[in-house]
Amino acid sequence: MKASAESYSNRWNQNNNMEQRYHNSAKEVSTMTTAELRGNFLVDSLMKADEIEFVYSHYDRVIVGSAVPAKGPITLPNYAELRAEYFLERRELGIINIGGAGEIIVDGQTFAINKLDCVFAGKGSKEVIFKSLDAANPAMYYLLSAPAHKEYPAALLKKEDATPVSIGSAETSNARTIYKYIHLDGIRSCQLVMGLTVLSTGSVWNTMPSHTHDRRMEMYFYFDVTPGQVVLHLMGEPQQTKHLVMKNNEAVISPPWSIHSGCGTANYSFIWGMAGENQVYSDMDPVAIDELK
Repeated sequence: MKASAESYSNRWNQNNNMEQRYHNSAKEVSTMTTAELRGNFLVDSLMKADEIEFVYSHYDRVIVGSAVPAKGPITLPNYAELRAEYFLERRELGIINIGGAGEIIVDGQTFAINKLDCVFAGKGSKEVIFKSLDAANPAMYYLLSAPAHKEYPAALLKKEDATPVSIGSAETSNARTIYKYIHLDGIRSCQLVMGLTVLSTGSVWNTMPSHTHDRRMEMYFYFDVTPGQVVLHLMGEPQQTKHLVMKNNEAVISPPWSIHSGCGTANYSFIWGMAGENQVYSDMDPVAIDELK
């Protein structure tokens, strides 16, 4: 039995662990304190220099993380919680750079990635290496991974090629540009959907009117939030909303039953990512503004 236990430990690298976040029902969330909300849904451990960080959410088993290779390259590790031979044995990974220029190497294939570019590494990719071109201005990689049952090839999509769409208006303080990267008409994936939104100067509202989609969970990551400014992230049921105060480079887990909107004290940007029943970006259940409570 001892030999078997040692073999098991070596095979899955049990000393390399990631934090896990479990499901919470709408009824449970309705009674949570601020501290309980933050403990269950806020991810504030991201973008640490020369570290790779991951949090495993049991909502559609999505993993959120970051890698900041300042002093040298960082290789995607494996984790005991996955019970896999390597991280992407049964998963796929979306990567968006919010920092300086860098390179992503997927099984020997090198992708040059600048700020707001996206790289996808599909199921079966055995080695993923994160690099920066300038240690003084390192790349800052936001990572989102979902289970996958079908292989799709590694791919790069530049910000300029992400078919940006400008929506909203200055009158409603929500003029913004949406960039779609991993979706049905962009980089193909098994179930991951991913993109980002940049708010115009003077605009502070995102995703308003709000919506839910019971078929998919969603993860928001707020970045380019000016020092001293914050974003109030709205969550919860439409008629029983909650909020979290978000700072720069923080992520929030959004359950499928929850709304997900935000309002900042100044303009900002955010990365959105989804996984679940389908990949149809427009599949959502809108909530009228005057129905929110």
